[in-house]
Amino acid sequence: MNDAPLDPLTALRPWEAPEVTSWGRLPMNAVDRRSGAVRLDGDWRFQLLPAPDAPLGEVWSSSYVPGVWTMQGTDDLPRYLNIRMPFAEFPPDVPAANPTGVYERSVDVPAEWAGRRIVLQVGAAESVLLVHVDGRPVGISKDSHLAADFDLTGLVRPGERATVRLTVVKWSDASHIEDQDQWWHGGITRSVLLYAVDPLHLADVTVRARRDGDLLVECRVRDARGALPEGWYVSGELDGHPLTQDTEFDRANAEDERVSDFLGEARLRTAVPDVRTWNAETPELYGLTVRLHRADGTVADTSRHRVGFRDVEIDGRDLLVNGERVFVRGVNRHDFHPLTGRTVTHDDTRADLVLLKRFGFNAIRTAHYPNDPALYDLADELGFYVVDEADIESHDHAHEIADDPRYLGAFVDRVARMVLRDKNHPCVIIWSLGNESDYGANHDAAAGWVRRHDPTRPVQYEGAAKRGWADPDLASDIACPMYAPLEECLAHALSGTQTKPLVQCEYSHAMGNSNGTLADHWAAIEATPGLQGGFIWEFRDHGILQRVNDGRPAGRGGAGLHDNGVAAPGHRWAYGGDFGETDHDGAFIADGVAFPDRAPKPVMFEHREIAAPVRIEAYRHEGVVLGNHQHFRGLEWLSGEWELSLADGDTLTAPAELPALRPGETAAVPLPFAVPEDGGEAWLTLRVTTAGDEPWAPRGTVVCLPQVRLRAALPPPHTRVPDGTVEVDEDGLLAHPLLTAAPTLSLWRAPTDNDVLGGMADRWRDWGLEAPAREVVSVRRSPGRVAVVSDYLCAGGTVRHEQVLTAVDGGLIVDESAELPEALHDVARVGTVFETVPGLNLLEWFGQGPWESYPDRAAGAPVGHHRLPVDELFTPYLRPQESGGRHGVRRFTLSAPDATGLAVRLDRARQVSVTRHRAADLAAVAHHDELVPRAGCVVHIDAAHRGLGTASCGPDTFASYLVAAGVHRWSWTLRVL
Repeated sequence: MNDAPLDPLTALRPWEAPEVTSWGRLPMNAVDRRSGAVRLDGDWRFQLLPAPDAPLGEVWSSSYVPGVWTMQGTDDLPRYLNIRMPFAEFPPDVPAANPTGVYERSVDVPAEWAGRRIVLQVGAAESVLLVHVDGRPVGISKDSHLAADFDLTGLVRPGERATVRLTVVKWSDASHIEDQDQWWHGGITRSVLLYAVDPLHLADVTVRARRDGDLLVECRVRDARGALPEGWYVSGELDGHPLTQDTEFDRANAEDERVSDFLGEARLRTAVPDVRTWNAETPELYGLTVRLHRADGTVADTSRHRVGFRDVEIDGRDLLVNGERVFVRGVNRHDFHPLTGRTVTHDDTRADLVLLKRFGFNAIRTAHYPNDPALYDLADELGFYVVDEADIESHDHAHEIADDPRYLGAFVDRVARMVLRDKNHPCVIIWSLGNESDYGANHDAAAGWVRRHDPTRPVQYEGAAKRGWADPDLASDIACPMYAPLEECLAHALSGTQTKPLVQCEYSHAMGNSNGTLADHWAAIEATPGLQGGFIWEFRDHGILQRVNDGRPAGRGGAGLHDNGVAAPGHRWAYGGDFGETDHDGAFIADGVAFPDRAPKPVMFEHREIAAPVRIEAYRHEGVVLGNHQHFRGLEWLSGEWELSLADGDTLTAPAELPALRPGETAAVPLPFAVPEDGGEAWLTLRVTTAGDEPWAPRGTVVCLPQVRLRAALPPPHTRVPDGTVEVDEDGLLAHPLLTAAPTLSLWRAPTDNDVLGGMADRWRDWGLEAPAREVVSVRRSPGRVAVVSDYLCAGGTVRHEQVLTAVDGGLIVDESAELPEALHDVARVGTVFETVPGLNLLEWFGQGPWESYPDRAAGAPVGHHRLPVDELFTPYLRPQESGGRHGVRRFTLSAPDATGLAVRLDRARQVSVTRHRAADLAAVAHHDELVPRAGCVVHIDAAHRGLGTASCGPDTFASYLVAAGVHRWSWTLRVL
């Protein structure tokens, strides 16, 4: 790099100096400065330089702020790596080729700001920010996810125009501790503000509001002109009621030399009778206004806050909110948008949280940095428990950095500034020291600062917890492991050695068709003291909307987003490797419970039922037992409707009157229907909806669908009396007018992401399950019946398949068996596949639905009568893979608009899928725009189907959900409608 410094800022070379965390930056605080601020968002003059010391050119383009240049038409495109750094240099070094964005604009400073303190706030910049005004250096800031404030009072003149230049250097020593699982971008990602305050101003406000109604407000005061003037004071009011100044702690005019920083302190108190406490179920908020007065009583400064009265504490191995042991039903969340990358609006964030609330989530971990400030305001309002995580992840070089004293300041600075910004939010119940950065002295130092500054909340850090879940001397008050097998969690909780709450920071990985065994995990969590929940990884697939024709991001305007998970026409969801980068981690960026456009994936319905606030606990002949599974709220906010689904009949409905139940209570409720004595299966569902408008859902929004079986299925008839003829070809394959491909044995599925990364897909290919050769052993014909024995030749052994086709009145019975040798101990499926003629576009079925479900992810799909167009059955996971299955199907029909088609009845509940794609079609492509749907339907009927698990990052499915070797038998009946 050039040795000749351009100015004092570049002389410091902050992009390669870990000892420099800031210069000229004002201290972080929790004072609200949004009122009266001038927003500088919009188009800025822009140049992208190849390195920080490269000379500026004469030609300027434009770039929208806030935004990342990687999404705005530059040649520096997004790049995705999970663990590895995008350059080879070891910390703190960075590459010489270092994209540097220079943003510039003119700013008119309001004339009425004369005599006031003028401050520039840059909401966030990635990764090093250098500020100049009219060519003069102002300051430096690091930390890509927190705001930086700079005092411009002596550099600008009210009533005149100034030129602000913001230089953002992409790679720095700080990049080594921002090695998070997300796209690498560069730019100014949050709003830029210019605001003014009185020279005498509130330097910070700390709010302590306890569940007993006690409120303490601690105020710190500074004067930009020097010593504090005499006679100033602070007042406050809570929802219009005045607070009392605590003179015992008033240091407004202290003559203590220790206050040489011209800092004054004052405290305000009040006690709220009959206080309405804050929790995630009833997030009650009060309005607090704090005013700083001059000696003559005039107001110099004001800060407004929303206060939630609540306590957080750890009692033994229980995490308590307001004295109650709460279950943490959490999700990890990044700031992400498919059009703007790291930049999100208030409305974006609200839409995220509303969706999560509707599907039963009550907690968010801000992975892996402090999120946009809007998140905390909305979490306070809507009701979420937040684990606030510092912007520290040194994944690739974790071991070296954890004890590196050069990074000590950065660790403490990032954690402290997060706490100082977010401490007044009731939603924040835990501070996190960061993620996947090993464990060292730097963490202990940061933890020590937090515990001294804010003893009202626990601290957690997974890197410390993994050293010993019960060790009390680590920088984590919570055992927060990552993807710990359920059996290990249970063993720890039952060991008698547990000393801390166990809340997994990540426990189920939502990559592709995933999140198997979620219900099993929660059954164990709810039944085991010491286990309190965890956070799914993660909320949203990070697919970027990409134009197919040129491979570039669609940009801020985009082409319009759908709400069904499918990219707009002419576009696709891009993941790692789609922007020309050769070193990447592929679709590992697509691991959310929602698609990039926020459309919910099927797992969301699974989670909604697992988190149901009201449940059917038991069925008795005279009725059912309902239970309230909330922590703080009754059932008065809910409405209900009973639905009775009869296997061979219709669905009956009746209004449901929910009992008045406090949390944890149960009550017996009589059956709303007289169940017919004859017939097959009968299922009772309670459709629970919001009784009125909630802040996160309008009246009538479905909250949960608890269900109980009232009667089991009738056994299938055992007789097989031939009546008609069976047409087969010379290979014993069925010839049928509605089928274009005869029923054959299927042992393979298009590998899910879990199958690929868990190693199962390679094993299945090595065994030759994708397209095993079929050899006909025998074809035996008798009146009305054909029995075909075939061998499917696999590298792992030969599978003997027998198919008996029996003609019956109006249809065909297919009895099948397959014998898997011991070597094929874990295959994807055992079942039948066939293809239909075009035109059969509607599927109607009795079984679980209506959304996709699989053997180990079926708790959220109630049994009933369902119908969907075939084209809506398929789930468009970003990388095409096995999807669209329905578990527990008893019978189905495929029909054309004229009601012609075929009907299938199964011998018992089976896994069925109906899509437009063969498994080989899905496995052959990387994106959905490459898929060509088939005109007919591809139908799978599985005697057994392997569970999904979460093996892409975490435990595989349980042994009970594997497809074992041995003999599998199944039967089905095919009829023409």
